[in-house]
Amino acid sequence: MFDIDDIKKLLHAKRKRFIMNTNASVQSINLIIEHVWKTQEQQRQKLYREYSQQFLTLFLEWDISVQETKEEEEKLANLFREQQKIFQAARIVQRQRLKKFFNLYDQFLKSMEEFQKDHEHLLTDEQSEFRREMAMLQNKIVMDAQQQELANIRKSLQYLFSDDAEDRTGT
Repeated sequence: MFDIDDIKKLLHAKRKRFIMNTNASVQSINLIIEHVWKTQEQQRQKLYREYSQQFLTLFLEWDISVQETKEEEEKLANLFREQQKIFQAARIVQRQRLKKFFNLYDQFLKSMEEFQKDHEHLLTDEQSEFRREMAMLQNKIVMDAQQQELANIRKSLQYLFSDDAEDRTGT
């Protein structure tokens, strides 16, 4: 027959194993999430640096273009027709650069949206993995409990049969 202290010890040991398994799973998941977060932060920083450099170069080119346009206007003040042609050419260049700027900005926004989608997808995958691990842990706990209950029933039956056998032999 089972002693209540033995059952309590057994349940306490099972509880300790459950807590240890749960803590290990949570710690593992936290490490994975931290790694994913760091990787994404590095990717964001890389993306930011790349586009910042491109924006800076474009702004510098634009500033140089504007300065050149002003210098040309001063030099060609007496030649109105030539000044007008140069000004129109510079405006076309500025428009092209402005278009480049907006195109680069659109690319940046699209990249950020794709990055966000990838991030959401990765989080969804991690959440699915976490749920899967929790389901496996839950199944294991249920199986352990069922096995323990079967073992208790077997021991109880053995005890009953051994008492019954002793009663039949007269002891």
